[in-house]
Amino acid sequence: MSETSMTGATALRVEKAGPLATLQDAGRFGVRRMGVTQGGPADLHAFAWANHLLGNAWGAAMLEITLGGLTLIAERDLRLALCGADLSATTDGEPLEPWQAFTLHKGQRLAFGIPRAGVRAYLAVPGGFQGSPVLGSLSCVTREGLGGHSGAGTPLAEGESLRVDADALAGASVGEARTVPMEERLDYLAPAVLGLIPGAQIADFTGPSLFRAFHAEWRVDARADRMGVRLTGPRLECRLAGMISEGIALGAVQVPPDGQPIALLNDRQTVGGYPRLGTLTPLACARLAQCQPGQAVHLTSVALGAAQSDYRRFLAALQA
Repeated sequence: MSETSMTGATALRVEKAGPLATLQDAGRFGVRRMGVTQGGPADLHAFAWANHLLGNAWGAAMLEITLGGLTLIAERDLRLALCGADLSATTDGEPLEPWQAFTLHKGQRLAFGIPRAGVRAYLAVPGGFQGSPVLGSLSCVTREGLGGHSGAGTPLAEGESLRVDADALAGASVGEARTVPMEERLDYLAPAVLGLIPGAQIADFTGPSLFRAFHAEWRVDARADRMGVRLTGPRLECRLAGMISEGIALGAVQVPPDGQPIALLNDRQTVGGYPRLGTLTPLACARLAQCQPGQAVHLTSVALGAAQSDYRRFLAALQA
């Protein structure tokens, strides 16, 4: 996107890009019939809290910073919120803890180092970062070349800038101290217990496989990204010899012929032909998105009604 096509005020300049920092809003919906995936924050829990700390509208666009390595320079005084992974963040070399709102003054440097806990941090600004929506969303999906700060599905690059609504900045309270309640600050180093709604082809898996699926300890494989997370553990066996491809929802847990489950996340394909144990809840997907390679994961069966009730409570608390 050219400088002349952008609106708003310059807020942050990228001094060092890091491995993957992208703009994400709530996601791109109503387009899967065209083969376009949803994008959006991999960790909806941290994303929602970062916007909530600043009083933003639900789904306002923010930075998703994966594995650190990003350095930003403030081009003006800014009120920001940082939630999610502990990526060794500093402001002018001073440690900055996540799960809080803070002020970054013009010329100050905000840097993210190596991950201490979790994988993805979320940086919000009053009113959300600006860009040109693609198919109704700013969410960046690099595989499809859609959205993001540039509109072309690219992660942040050195020398680029992020823009904001100057009026939203002017209305932000610079001195207000706001933090996320301690009970909402998840321990990303603890084994993850992921709620899974049984369904799809679960009846076609053998009895011993179903027992192992919900009683074994799984480990997050190094092959994990925004498309999906592979889990390694005991081999699961399915009686189906083959199946016609079906639509794939967020959190679908597919089991390919090697018997090792794959939990599909925000940038997943829109259809798939492997049998599925069921679907992780949205908050289970958020928790899995913060698991580092080698981390322990446990699957637990949850009823659809209970999962819906939990999710409604989460939305009611944070969509205000």
